[in-house]
Amino acid sequence: MIWLILLAAYLIGSIPTALLVGKYFFHVDIRDHGSKNPGATNTLRVMGKRAAIIVLLIDVAKGMLAASLPLTFNVPLEPLYAGLIAVVGHCFPIFAGFRGGKAIATTAGALLIVNIGMFLAVYVTFFAVIFLTKYVFMGSISVGIAMLIYSFFSPDINEPLLFTAFIILLIFLHRSNLQNFFNGIEPKINDKKVKGDRIPPKNF
Repeated sequence: MIWLILLAAYLIGSIPTALLVGKYFFHVDIRDHGSKNPGATNTLRVMGKRAAIIVLLIDVAKGMLAASLPLTFNVPLEPLYAGLIAVVGHCFPIFAGFRGGKAIATTAGALLIVNIGMFLAVYVTFFAVIFLTKYVFMGSISVGIAMLIYSFFSPDINEPLLFTAFIILLIFLHRSNLQNFFNGIEPKINDKKVKGDRIPPKNF
């Protein structure tokens, strides 16, 4: 049953929300536009606020649903593990050629179920880092770092090796952003130069 839960969590995470919204409502593959990342941030830049909100809410819900599976079916599996497997599915979705998002929204959903204190600490850090640096990728990488630091002070969730591995995953997922940053071409959150790739909706 544990393996079935983990498989279900991965498949839930693999639902390619931004890809589906882009193809159904805009008749495009979002992976060909903007930063080419099928996540909420690129959806906002390419397809606008309404599409981004839908993608964000569904991606958060994926993490919440996956983390809830062990509790719902009374399976002796830490909800954190199911939630993070959904995050892996979101990043490497079997339904979209293993080209997925960058973990942040689905991680938020998982933490809402697993540990609300960690969720608040992590995402206050996330928004604070973005506010101070104006770079979304820096806020995203800070999510893993904040999870690791929080785990050192929490008796309920102490997984330093797991969170260290998660930081490495986040750095890997944002390697192109890091390269762009060091080359001086990474756009800031308020950068308007990506507007030329904005796509008008067909049915939205």
